Formats: sequence, C-alpha cells, structure tokens
Amino acid sequence: MKNQITVFIPFSENSINNFNFRNFNNEASVKNTFFLTNKKELAQKDNILYTNSFFSKSTLRKIVKYTDTEYLLIVTKEGRISLEKSALTKLTNAIRKTNAGLAYSNYYETEKRKKRNYQVNEYQYGSVRDNFDFGPLMFFCKNNFENQLKKIKSKILWNGIYSIQLSFSVKNKIKKANKYLYSFEELKRIKESKKHFEYLEKENAAKQKEAEKIFTLHLKKIGAYLKPRLKNIDFSSSQNNTEVSVIIPVKNRAKTIEDAIRSAQRQKLKNLFNIIVVDNHSTDRTTKIIDILAETDKRIIHIIPQKKNLCIGGCWNLAVNHKKCGKFSVQLDSDDIYNSKKTLQKIVDKFYKENCGMVVGAYQLTDFNLNRIPPGIIAHNEWTKTNGHNNALRVNGFGAPRAFVTKLLNDNPFPNISYGEDYAVCLAITRKYKVGRIYKPIYICRRWSGNTDSDISIDKKNRYDFYKDSLRTAEIKERIKINKKLK
Repeated sequence: MKNQITVFIPFSENSINNFNFRNFNNEASVKNTFFLTNKKELAQKDNILYTNSFFSKSTLRKIVKYTDTEYLLIVTKEGRISLEKSALTKLTNAIRKTNAGLAYSNYYETEKRKKRNYQVNEYQYGSVRDNFDFGPLMFFCKNNFENQLKKIKSKILWNGIYSIQLSFSVKNKIKKANKYLYSFEELKRIKESKKHFEYLEKENAAKQKEAEKIFTLHLKKIGAYLKPRLKNIDFSSSQNNTEVSVIIPVKNRAKTIEDAIRSAQRQKLKNLFNIIVVDNHSTDRTTKIIDILAETDKRIIHIIPQKKNLCIGGCWNLAVNHKKCGKFSVQLDSDDIYNSKKTLQKIVDKFYKENCGMVVGAYQLTDFNLNRIPPGIIAHNEWTKTNGHNNALRVNGFGAPRAFVTKLLNDNPFPNISYGEDYAVCLAITRKYKVGRIYKPIYICRRWSGNTDSDISIDKKNRYDFYKDSLRTAEIKERIKINKKLK
C-alpha cells in the first residue's frame, strides 16, 4: 500500500481511450486504475464503476472503497494526459512533507501539437470558489480524504470535492507543487468567456444552491458568517441637491464613449443628476468627443486627472470625491449603455424603498453592434436577501450596473486597479448594509475585443483570479474579526 496510487477517471469512454501514463519510477506507481461512468452500458468491466453523479458524496465513498493504496489521484477533466518523469513522486512528497490532504501542480497545455506552460494559482485562504482551477489532476492522501468525507453529514449530489477542498483549506492542507508535472490536451475546448458565466446558467442552478449551502457551513465553521444586514441609512440628512452622479471612467474609447454618455443624457429622473466622466489621459479622439458633448450639456463634468498612474479604481475615487458628486453614484462603463430612459429612476426608487447601501441591476449581453449574445441576461438570481452578502464571497462578481450611496464610497475607497476594484468595495459595503437587487435588465453590456474580460488569456485570468482570491482572504479575515468583537 505504501507510496502506491489508485487512479480514478470520471467521464466517457473517450477518456479511457485517451488516458496515457508514462515515465513512472519505482518509488511511486499506479496500482489500480478505475473509470467512473454515468452510463450503465459502459460499466461492464471490473475497472469501470457506475455512478449517477460525478463527485457526489456517494461517488466519493465508492472511490474510498476501491482505494487500497496510500494515495489516490482523481482526473477532473476529459483529455489526453501524459505524466512527466517523477511526477507522482513529487506529488507524493508534497503531501508527505506537509501532511497535506490535497496536492496539485502546474502542467503543460497542448493543442495541435503545440505545448505551452499552464501555471495554476497558489491556493489561498480565500480561494473559496467552487471553480478554483487545480488543473485536471487532483492528488489526495487517502486517509485525509476519507476522514474529511466522514465529516460530511448532509446529502451532496454534485459538490463533494468542493466540500473536501474547503475542509482541507481550514488547516492549510492544500499544497501546490510548482513544477510542471504533466501534459494535458483538452478534447473539447470551451472559451474562457463562456466559462466566465457558466455558474449562472439555468442547468447549474441546483448545483450552485448546493455549493452555497456547503460554503455557508464553511463560513460558520471558521467564524466568518455574517447575519443578514440590518443597518439603515438616513437619506434625509443629505444636503446634496444632485441626487445621482453617473460615473464613467474612460481611456481610449472613441468608438463607444458617445453611446455611453448619450444613454446617460437620455435618463428621465425626477430630481437633478449629472454625468462625471473621468478621462484618464486618452490618446485617441475620446477627449474631443467628450468636450463636444459637454459644450451643449452642463450636466457633463469632464475631468482629466492630474496624476497619470490612475487605474479604474483611482478614477472612481476622483469622481466620488468631486464637490458636485451626487447622493448616489451609479456605474456606467465607457463601452456600455443604459437600456432605457428609466434606468436611473429604477435604481433610485430601490434605494429609498429598501434603505440599502448599494443597488445592483441585471444586464443584457450583446456584441459590439448590440446584437444579443449568449448567455443573454445576467441577473445573478443566486442572490438572496438573507445570504447574498455571504454567498458573494463564493462567486466572482456582483453584477451590473452597480450603484452606491456616495458617502459609503468615501469611507470605503476603491483600490487603484482596473479589475476587481468594484468587487472589493462591494464586499466591504455588504458587511454592514443591505444590497438592493433589480432582476430585470436595465443595462446593456457589450462584449468585444476591447473589454477587460471579453475572452482573456489564461495568464491574465490567473492574475485576475489570484487578486480576487486575495480580496476574499482579506475580507474573510475581516469578518472573523467583526464576529469576535460581537461576542
């Protein structure tokens, strides 16, 4: 049993034909290989196990039952896999030296005979997403795996590995081997832009609800769970005559900035509003376009920062601290538009009706020419009034457009970055204040080559994910402090 490994490969008959181990050494070898299938007609051989749901608790129990070795390896993606020399020894050492429960590594991604490095992120305390990318291979200590599985009391149909992942993270039992230990060729490639919204698709709703329950239990276990927000805001005390400021940070968006500003100009609001455009030293025609529009509309405030090192977050801080910034600050990205003349009024009505610190709407995805594209309307229906502020730590965003009580932004400034700056502020506000949601689309979000996340490279996606995980780490620790003070 010592140093030997049992391998489990979920997925189709295709996986069986394409799985390829090579270059084993004598110290760590595969004793048994089992294939997991949800098709009974395939489960005819001794090494093919039937399961009705991959990674359910019952499937994980079956994995433990058939593992008579010290370690087990689970393949989580369908594709061609080849191990590098001494790969399993290095994964074994990563677990043995640290008493970890789970080890994973970088790998080489191959496509059309081309090979490139695929560096996965280091697991952080706040890497609590159910879609954290460990790569296609997850290597476990069998005893630690089994012990954590026994602690799972509730029924789990889809997220068994996610539950074990969170349990290991509590005591820092997840280790990354920084070497590139295997090659992987994905048989069915999915664009990053599609993966970005995958968790919001209707067919994944039940799986996401289950993941939320698992994550909520995790927050309670570590002392980071917050009860529903109850703190109210006294809107009547504001002396600001301007009710809303539309905030548009922009740099080199000559193709779209006029559309954005005009969609703001068309708004019908009962009270005064203005449009604060922070033009971050554009070098194309953006500045001239804004100037022309501002000449005939005094509601447009055109700001060019003195500093040249501002990112989107820094531009937001400049806008909300402007003397003419209104009671509410409402997002409008420079390549997006409001979808009707009533968008601002709907947002303001929600603030007053629910007495919240932040309002988030729903949006329609389109291409550059405003043709609707999949997955269509993004409404974040997973948000609930009682648990949304906790579940927000598990998912990658809040939605759009985002609107804030301006004075709360003065207390919780944006980090000076251009991705995740809004996520940081939203998390901070949800510690104390309610969030109002508008589930019908009030905003049009364009997806095109100029977007920050239209179809990003793996390296950029990893940087973005790592940063958001660091935000989650800091936020979880802050919430633990809050709960300790309340005791």
